[in-house]
Amino acid sequence: MDAAEDAEQGRQAVAERVPGPEAARGEPYDPRTVQEKWQERWAVLDPFRASDDPRDERPRTYLLDMFPYPSGDLHMGHAEAYAIGDAIARYFFQRGHNVLHPIGWDAFGLPAENAAIRNNSHPADWTYKNIETQAASFRRYAVSFDWSRRLYTCDPGYYRWNQWLFLRFYERGLAYRKDGYVNWCPVDQTVLANEQVIAGRCERCGAEVVRRVLTQWYFKITEYAERLLEDMAQLEGNWPEPVLLMQRNWIGRSEGAEVQFTIEGRDEPVTVFTTRPDTLFGATFFVIAADSPLATEVCAPERLGALEEYLSQVRKLTDIERQSTEREKTGVFLGRYAINPVNGEQIPVWAADYVLPDYGTGAIMAVPAHDQRDLDFARAFGLPVRVVVRTGGDDPAETGIATPGDGELINSGPIDGLPKAEAIKAIIGILAERGLGKPAVNYRLRDWLVSRQRFWGTPIPILYCPSCGEVPVPDDQLPVLLPDLRGQDLAPKGVSPLAAATDWVNTECPKCGGPATRDTDTMDTFVDSSWYFLRYCSPSYGSGPFDVEAVRRWNPVYLYVGGSEHAILHLMYSRFFVKVLHDMLMVDFTEPFTRLLNQGQVINQGRAMSKSLGNGVDLGEQLAAHGVDAIRLTMIFASPPADDIDWADVRPEASVKFLGRVWRLASEVGTVPPRGPLASGDRELRKVTHRTIDEVTKLVESHRLNVAVARLMELVSAARRAIDSGPGIADPAVREAAENLTIMLSLFAPYTAEESWELLGHAPSVALAGWPSADPGLLIQDTVTCVVQVGGKVRDRLEVPPGISEDELRELALAAPGVSRALAGRDVRMVIVRAPKLVNVVPV
Repeated sequence: MDAAEDAEQGRQAVAERVPGPEAARGEPYDPRTVQEKWQERWAVLDPFRASDDPRDERPRTYLLDMFPYPSGDLHMGHAEAYAIGDAIARYFFQRGHNVLHPIGWDAFGLPAENAAIRNNSHPADWTYKNIETQAASFRRYAVSFDWSRRLYTCDPGYYRWNQWLFLRFYERGLAYRKDGYVNWCPVDQTVLANEQVIAGRCERCGAEVVRRVLTQWYFKITEYAERLLEDMAQLEGNWPEPVLLMQRNWIGRSEGAEVQFTIEGRDEPVTVFTTRPDTLFGATFFVIAADSPLATEVCAPERLGALEEYLSQVRKLTDIERQSTEREKTGVFLGRYAINPVNGEQIPVWAADYVLPDYGTGAIMAVPAHDQRDLDFARAFGLPVRVVVRTGGDDPAETGIATPGDGELINSGPIDGLPKAEAIKAIIGILAERGLGKPAVNYRLRDWLVSRQRFWGTPIPILYCPSCGEVPVPDDQLPVLLPDLRGQDLAPKGVSPLAAATDWVNTECPKCGGPATRDTDTMDTFVDSSWYFLRYCSPSYGSGPFDVEAVRRWNPVYLYVGGSEHAILHLMYSRFFVKVLHDMLMVDFTEPFTRLLNQGQVINQGRAMSKSLGNGVDLGEQLAAHGVDAIRLTMIFASPPADDIDWADVRPEASVKFLGRVWRLASEVGTVPPRGPLASGDRELRKVTHRTIDEVTKLVESHRLNVAVARLMELVSAARRAIDSGPGIADPAVREAAENLTIMLSLFAPYTAEESWELLGHAPSVALAGWPSADPGLLIQDTVTCVVQVGGKVRDRLEVPPGISEDELRELALAAPGVSRALAGRDVRMVIVRAPKLVNVVPV
């Protein structure tokens, strides 16, 4: 019997013994039908539990998804993010690594508090109910979490260590209290970060935000500004460049000089920071932030009324609005003059909103010819404009366009004729000789305001004693537990709800035994998320925030997966925490996340999903309609991880159809024993299989997951052709293709992969089957396809040896029939050869 007859006999045997999907199951394969079965088996097998056994010699790999906030059930964004992280985690499980892939919940926050007010309940009721809902959905979604390490930041066993860390920061001078301007929402009655203020309104409730002075707690992140910048060198190439750029800009390092200006009516000079001390001769007025105490201090008595009236308007603006170049410039003259330290000129002192009180000293020298905001202000109030740098541009006083570029200094006395760099050095030297200035570095970064006037957060562990002042709560009295407030007790009243819990507030001073009161603010929830990744290593540890040795075994995190909306604050604060902990000798690394992968958004019809827009898509309904595997596969295949997915442009039905083809392949192959040893299998199919293994391995490691799925689809088609019109189902190459396909597919469609693995005769779990290795001998291509273009348009294709020389390929291309037809007798100007895959013939 020849091979063709043998193959046909194999196909007939399958047709007799293996019913089609309809006959086997009564209907086509439905990936939803196997979900409950495998959830139960995984619960018993517990295949994704990380081992802490120090004798375990497998390479350790810590993979982490940004933990969710329990605001309800999982949504479409979660479906994308966790499908990506899970695929990569499953890859490392298959590679035989000891993988830590934990889950927890970022569980403190305002939404829970507002829900408690609405429902007359405790925030914990809403929070824990939603956590259990999300946990059940995560299990259903088949994410490879180590469930033994789950944590909740609202648990006293967790926030105890927030308080412990706060006290360590306090001891090191990194936690301090001061008066400061804050964004205040009059409806939610709490402080808002700048990022929570949109067009002057609260992002949560839409109320108009005002500026208030409050006594608040801060973390001194500015102490680490330079290290936060320098250590980015460790992240280059492993973090998205836009994220690194945003962090650099947020830190905002500037080199320049501190310059002292004498202001009439004030004994002490006022120091300003400038990056362009070379332009001092062009400073024609002086500006102080209107809401800086300095403005009130230096203001002439007869101008105080005007300043107060102006301040009432300034306090309504956010920092972002104040610095907008599109806003009309406003200000008020303070009735005072400053002395320019390089030429002795008297220049008027103004208060304005475009200078911020907490940037530098809250005051600037204004050089309108060479700074656009200064020029806009000067033009608005008729102030002089003096050009001191010859940049080649037109006169700013006439054009209204400042010339900030480099050039030769003019109208600048002793530094005339010098270029910028030399002029800066010279003027700093002159200032230093006069005791009026020195070189300086400044940062845009400001200290982290951590106080919040809400209930559902970590209480700040500080007491206030009339005799002893600020008193840290002793470690043996931690955690400071939240009192049992609920319902209307939590409603905003202008101060933290904790202030109304008088039995809780009033306590005893641990130093003198006298009466004391507790701090009634809670911590910013970003504190919770700044170190949670360390707690996962020992979530039940009771002698500290984490077991130091466990953290050294697992950290830093190999890959962190999450949205780019956290590019600045969360990532910056986590980096800051790790650096402080490094200085405390608690960790032996200085960057928490070695690699960062941002996923895009899931949108619909070109816009963010929203109930008000009517374009929302319910994840639960999608899972019920198509099954978990189809949704996971659709999310992965739709685009590269970092790109947005428009749900209107994808078809989960196509994924269901593909998964049915995979199942059918496994069900057929599983019934027929392979004919002969693997080496005797069809060589062409084996080449396809091993090229797929090689390519998918590289694609997963480079996070090109959508292309990896495409390669698996091609392998399914190749295996089906081998069965239907090739060597037949009994060929050992077919089983090799089916088994390797199943292992690789388990990264993206775990239910179908487990079912297929079982149909192929293997015990579960396919997740631990082991990643296949490509045979180098089967990766060698006998020929490759060379595309031949004429004038940039494809005119022919050639099958050529991979090692063909450029001269040989040029000769073949020019002789190709398609090229001859396209040239139609025209001469050739040049031939561009990129052997072995491309030739472009350029005619005259």
